[in-house]
Amino acid sequence: MRLLPREEKFFDLFVAVAERNTEAARHLRELFDAPPERRKPHVEAIKRLEHEADQVTHEVVNRLDRTFITPLDREDIHKLASDLDDVMDTMDGTARRSQIFGLGPAPEGVKLLAEVIQRMVRVLAEAVGRLKKGDDVMRFCVEAKGLEEEGDAIYHDALGRMFATERDALEVIKWKEIYDNLERTLDEAEDVANVLESITLKHA
Repeated sequence: MRLLPREEKFFDLFVAVAERNTEAARHLRELFDAPPERRKPHVEAIKRLEHEADQVTHEVVNRLDRTFITPLDREDIHKLASDLDDVMDTMDGTARRSQIFGLGPAPEGVKLLAEVIQRMVRVLAEAVGRLKKGDDVMRFCVEAKGLEEEGDAIYHDALGRMFATERDALEVIKWKEIYDNLERTLDEAEDVANVLESITLKHA
């Protein structure tokens, strides 16, 4: 019997952020599927979720400061919390840019990338939910990395098509910024998969 039990609350906090990321990814996809005049509620929903995720991430950091025995290495806890939060931040940044830029209907490539992000974030939430028991986490990490590669191919193909067909330079600038942010979201999500993989191997 442990005289000083491990603080297990961290797993619940990770799940709380991952669930908010999943909801934000759904709103991000619906934002780009919606006509421009109906996007604002999705932008506001993502901002609310970003604020909630920030609060949970701060709780992870605060709890880390006052916990003697942690269930994972301290640097891994901090890294996972930070990477999950980064995914949310990039989605929020993309949503806000869509509003600032006053974008018209989304190109097909943007919709496809948003759909891949939604699937990837959902896969990561599944992995995070299984982390406490170490149950098949690696399978979901591998799936997430495959989705990042799928998204990367869509990103490059869509950019090439846009540069070849779009004659309005301002539209190119606006949508390239959106494409870059969506691709960055996939990169941030892959970072989550990498840290989950590292934690799983360390505790195998």
